[in-house]
Amino acid sequence: MEKRKTITSLFSIHPLTYLFIFISLFTAKFKDIILFMSLIMFHELGHFLTAKLFNWKVDKIYVYPLGGLTKFNDLINKPFYEEILVTIMGPIFQIIFSFFLVKIDKNVDIYNKMLLLFNLLPIVPLDGGKLLTSFISYYFSYKKSLKIIIIISYIFYLISLYYVLIGIQSLFFVLVFTLLIIKVIDEDKKRFFNFNKFLLERYLYVFKYKKDVLINDIKKMYKYRNNIVIDKKVLNEKEALYNLLKKSKKID
Repeated sequence: MEKRKTITSLFSIHPLTYLFIFISLFTAKFKDIILFMSLIMFHELGHFLTAKLFNWKVDKIYVYPLGGLTKFNDLINKPFYEEILVTIMGPIFQIIFSFFLVKIDKNVDIYNKMLLLFNLLPIVPLDGGKLLTSFISYYFSYKKSLKIIIIISYIFYLISLYYVLIGIQSLFFVLVFTLLIIKVIDEDKKRFFNFNKFLLERYLYVFKYKKDVLINDIKKMYKYRNNIVIDKKVLNEKEALYNLLKKSKKID
């Protein structure tokens, strides 16, 4: 039986965030930081509540200086519409909440736009990267989509970092982007694990989709399709995965 998480155990605040708040105490920016962090909290609340609506298992909500990250401990094979809604409800909650906060301080409008701009960059694990991953996975095989989004993430990271170094010239943003590249590299390293988890889920559980796709290799499976494998004879994905597992056991 899954243990019910408390609020304190659900959130994990990054040390850089504490440093961010501590410095604000000596720069007369404490109020601004609290308002900014409130936007982040409501942003993650949007992800959390929508995920709970679809009975997703939420592992942890990480709070960073320039955003948050809601980590799920659930299946990779989720319906397309659920993934899209869980992702976009973070920015939507943030925008709605900003309408109320702007009455307290007009600077909230600037903070809101800055947070949205950063979070919607097409870089994993940001929301922009997650949205793009879902759309790419809709049209490409899952293994290829994981590779494509990582390449896009590196490209946009370098472009964004260039503008931070040349345009903004802020040590804080350099630290944030250092943290971001660590996350991108981590996502890159997890590609092999995620793909194998995806295959294992397709073997263990039953997923039904509206569209079928013909493939000639089990490694070219699509995420949002019923995969029909043509390998000497026509196999459904479970039969093909069973053959793959049986073959790997013989090899071992």
